Amino acid sequence: MSQGETDQRPLATRITSAVTDLAKPAENELARWRRTFERFATEDVDGKKYLSPGQFIDAIAPTEEGFSKIRREQYSVLFRVADSARRGLIGFEEFVVFETLLKRPDADYQLAFQVFDVDASGTIDFDEFKAVLSSNTAASGIPFDFDCDWMKLYLGKRGGQHVLGYHEFTQLIKGYQGERLRQAFHWFDKDADGYINPDEFQRIIVEIAGHKLSDSVLERLPTLCTMNPGKRISYSEVIAFHNIIREMDAVETLIRRAVRKSKDGRIDVSDFLNEAANSMRYGMFTPMEANIIWHFASRGGVGSSTRLALADFQALLDAKWQPPQQTFQAEKKVSGTFLQEFANSVYNFVQGGIAGGIGAYVVYPIDLVKTRLQNQRSTVVGEVLYRNAADCVRKVYANEGGIRAFYRGVVPQLVGVAPEKAIKLAINDLVRKKATDPETGRIALGWEIAAGGAAGGCQVIVTNPLEITKIRLQMAGEITRAEGGHAVPRGAVHIIRQLGLVGLYKGVTACLCRDVPFSMIYFTTYAHLKKDVFNEGRRGKHLSFGELLLAAGIAGMPAAYLTTPADVVKTRLQSQARAGETVYKGVLDGLRKIAQEEGPKALYKGGLARVIRSSPQFAATLSVYELLHKHFPYPFGPQAQTAARPVLSTQTDISRVRARNALRILLDCSSRFGMVGTESAAKNVALLPKVLRSS
Repeated sequence: MSQGETDQRPLATRITSAVTDLAKPAENELARWRRTFERFATEDVDGKKYLSPGQFIDAIAPTEEGFSKIRREQYSVLFRVADSARRGLIGFEEFVVFETLLKRPDADYQLAFQVFDVDASGTIDFDEFKAVLSSNTAASGIPFDFDCDWMKLYLGKRGGQHVLGYHEFTQLIKGYQGERLRQAFHWFDKDADGYINPDEFQRIIVEIAGHKLSDSVLERLPTLCTMNPGKRISYSEVIAFHNIIREMDAVETLIRRAVRKSKDGRIDVSDFLNEAANSMRYGMFTPMEANIIWHFASRGGVGSSTRLALADFQALLDAKWQPPQQTFQAEKKVSGTFLQEFANSVYNFVQGGIAGGIGAYVVYPIDLVKTRLQNQRSTVVGEVLYRNAADCVRKVYANEGGIRAFYRGVVPQLVGVAPEKAIKLAINDLVRKKATDPETGRIALGWEIAAGGAAGGCQVIVTNPLEITKIRLQMAGEITRAEGGHAVPRGAVHIIRQLGLVGLYKGVTACLCRDVPFSMIYFTTYAHLKKDVFNEGRRGKHLSFGELLLAAGIAGMPAAYLTTPADVVKTRLQSQARAGETVYKGVLDGLRKIAQEEGPKALYKGGLARVIRSSPQFAATLSVYELLHKHFPYPFGPQAQTAARPVLSTQTDISRVRARNALRILLDCSSRFGMVGTESAAKNVALLPKVLRSS
């Protein structure tokens, strides 16, 4: 049987064939269909379960559609296709046949064909096509002449022998919308002067493309008349607007490309047309079409020379777009007071501390090895204690008490890491938010670097006391062993008392020299990896856990290695010097003496260990932080309201996409398609957007 033919075999034969066609690798798919059927089917007839129309819609409709532009009732059109026995219920066998059909690459057009093929003959004649369309377009009040020359090109004259096969039908249904538009304009243009009124234009577009445009654009359709004197709309403008709708995917692609190339994140009509000329081989957008795009993107208030941001185009590009004021008001109601904002900040602070603690604990043994290697002086009398990182791990484990030795000083690290990470993240976010253009979402590279530097500088308030205490504890085991095991290791409290407040900030300059450039490099690299490499935000994309982990890990590598010299000097300044070791007066003195006495390579001691430690630490910290935000959001914020709503699937089965696309093909004939013949047509019309009801 060819792809275009309709299967006319008995139902039992079709079922057997469908099941047989499922190869062994697809047996799990049959089991999945069984689970789906059993989940929704409750109608019990003669001991067998069946799907009612409502249950069938629940089983096959894509949940993330939200029924905002395609009404739930309209999916009943597909129920009539699946209900081959015409009993008003669908058994498992029929459900398998329908699901098998959805697996076909042209399932959307196959379903549309079967809707028009009322007698299941495998062909569509003139009367069938007219009957189905008439019943679904009558409510619009805009007639369609089925005896026109355009119809004769496809079906010949009425009463003739020409019928449409599947492939011919696909071309007819694709071209129908253009003929519907032409006839509708001609019907409204009573005096044949080539103009119609704004409300008449609105009625036409709502009828043939209401499902493709947001309510905001639908309500502003009459404003198209303001583009030219006369306050009426020409056929050229109607066709231009229809071309925009038909090529909306290309429009969005060109706008996004042009915005990415723009220095300020804004584009004008000339930028759009230039991008179209560079990107499209044959298709082109006319100046009128581009001006219409700008008219609706700018709410009709500016000219084509005005530069617009990507956010300005969303109402036109996204059929489910809602005014941002609604979201803002909802957030304002929940988080409008200072106490509520403070509580939210504290909640985020705690989550940042938990995430930072987990990240620090995971890599702490690596940090201990890094500290030992950096503090090792090759000029000290006697042989070098550790040849490399592996030798350090072996000797610490063998001589200092096993695994526990690798976690000396971990407690102050965990205590201090919460405020450190909270300060770093908060300051970086604060500066970035203040420096970001609210319309374009762009931030200058200089401000990105400044935000990271400010975050690194502020964190030193907590980091320096934490680091010096940690280093003294990490070196305690080595000092005890060097002194023959007679010295008793001291804890964090003893070290803090010994150093005093001023001593806790010893080496603070070196700490600043390390943390400021580290944060400059890290946060800037992390932001650009997410945006430019993993395409966060493009087409509403949210990064997966793995992508966040990878971006955070990669960003930590150059930041950690390039700041190693400052970290080496800081470690030497903050550690307790032993007899015979060089004493450093400051950062510059330390850099000079280390380079002279041990060679430039000594400035990068422990550099690999820093990369191995910092990269996974920041990856773990930020990833855990993202997970905490996702699974444990602030319980009293705006997200708490949305959390109560059903969680919608982020990945739609391709078969569900094809079921939805079949309806879109039919909705191109009429936005009301499938809403006739129900128990209450008035009720269904009442569910439509206000502008659609009024028309």
